[in-house]
Amino acid sequence: MTTLSVRKFLAAAAAMACLSFAPHAQSAVPAASLPDFTDLVDKVGPAVVNIRTTTTLAPSSSSQRPAPPGMGDGDMSEFFRRFFGIPLPQGPRGGDPGDRGDRGDRGDRGGSPDQSDNNDDEKSAGVGSGFILSADGYVMTNAHVVDDADNIYVTLTDKREFKAKLIGVDDRTDIAVVKIDATNLPTVTIGDSNKVRVGEWVVAIGSPFGLDNTVTAGIVSAKGRETGDYLPFIQTDAAVNPGNSGGPLINMQGEVIGINSQIYSRTGGFMGIAFAIPIDEAMRVADQLETTGKVVRGRIAVSIGEVTKDVAESLGLPRAQGALVSSVEPGGPADKAGLQPGDIILKFNGTTVETDTDLPRMVGDTKPGSHATVTFWRKGQSREVPIAVVQTQPDKTAKADEQQSPPPKPRPSNSLGVTVSDLSPSQVKSLKLRTGGVQVEAVDGPAARVGLQKGDIILRVGDTDISSAKQFEQVTAHLDPKKMVAVLVRRGENTQFVPIKPRAQSK
Repeated sequence: MTTLSVRKFLAAAAAMACLSFAPHAQSAVPAASLPDFTDLVDKVGPAVVNIRTTTTLAPSSSSQRPAPPGMGDGDMSEFFRRFFGIPLPQGPRGGDPGDRGDRGDRGDRGGSPDQSDNNDDEKSAGVGSGFILSADGYVMTNAHVVDDADNIYVTLTDKREFKAKLIGVDDRTDIAVVKIDATNLPTVTIGDSNKVRVGEWVVAIGSPFGLDNTVTAGIVSAKGRETGDYLPFIQTDAAVNPGNSGGPLINMQGEVIGINSQIYSRTGGFMGIAFAIPIDEAMRVADQLETTGKVVRGRIAVSIGEVTKDVAESLGLPRAQGALVSSVEPGGPADKAGLQPGDIILKFNGTTVETDTDLPRMVGDTKPGSHATVTFWRKGQSREVPIAVVQTQPDKTAKADEQQSPPPKPRPSNSLGVTVSDLSPSQVKSLKLRTGGVQVEAVDGPAARVGLQKGDIILRVGDTDISSAKQFEQVTAHLDPKKMVAVLVRRGENTQFVPIKPRAQSK
């Protein structure tokens, strides 16, 4: 190719490149802008408060560390507070830094111990956060923020500080309500935590390490994290640290959708996962605390367990759902309604029970003294019974009377690998068994692999209630080795289904 031809080729290529890139440049989609939280913080920030607690010291006690020469502890604390807005730095704390579920502020004892409203006999106990529910001074926070506090102080964004009165605490949900003597206060707007979507932007405002009015942002990482009987937490990656507990989690509309309560941490600080109590759950509790100072919950007197996929398949359930009844309190509402260990509760008052952790919340939110309808699964059929709901009472523990076991029988030879013996009438009576059962004397093979133990009581194999050792041998002799079978087993006070794969019997 000649020099002229090369020049023409390059010129043509350059022209084509310009033509080909021009349309792309014109039609390029502009980058999405990042969210702006400034208006949201201006709206909600004034209603977020700092909470610090103190304990009263005995007259002769003194646990304060020496201050630098020429300056007392009170002076030093006041210096840091006035000029830097932070508490007096503290020495390192001993102990295990924690694991999942660290509650974010009780570990931070760095609140200034000598602020102006404190007496000489007060010692700083902790710092946390909260938010104003009503213009007349009701404030919501976490229960663990105010635990064991003799005095509670609430500081507003305008630097006014009030001594608060504790209205009520509910440890089960970690909710507390305090009251300050003030009027015309800024308040938060309560949102709907049921409408929260995974991936949406959220903002946390609080006092991490005592640093008031700190704003952090992130997204909702997950919903329905089960870390407690009554709390399906909202998981977020907004930075939450000791002192944030009790502060609000806010959506982009400026509504409170949760209360920052716990963090997952192996260091004591934020590691990318935090948990917030859904505001719907919190408000139900707060309303009762404001009205009566305590929370009243319903109960039906059952212990429950998880329904696994194997249990669901072996019992003919379309899918793994519901709550397995593991024990029934004698004389309680469930006992009177006819519920039995081994039943699987599928619905409560018409609402589907997806997991075993759903049921305590449903029952707990039902007014004591009312009646409900329970839909449950037993022996391949769905049934429905009315049930009374009574008031929650302290947990009871009971031990079954120890019984003398008969001499062990020879090594198991049936398809489940279980040797059993008949129960005596006194055993049946003391264990309050409805249909009898048999006692496990020895296990091997399939039964040993799934964890059956000597002393367990077998109540049912598949859909067949077991009343004698002879019947048990007859039932197990006809089990299909290709299918799992659900064996209803009682151990101590708990009853649960154990799926077992029968072994093939030799001819």
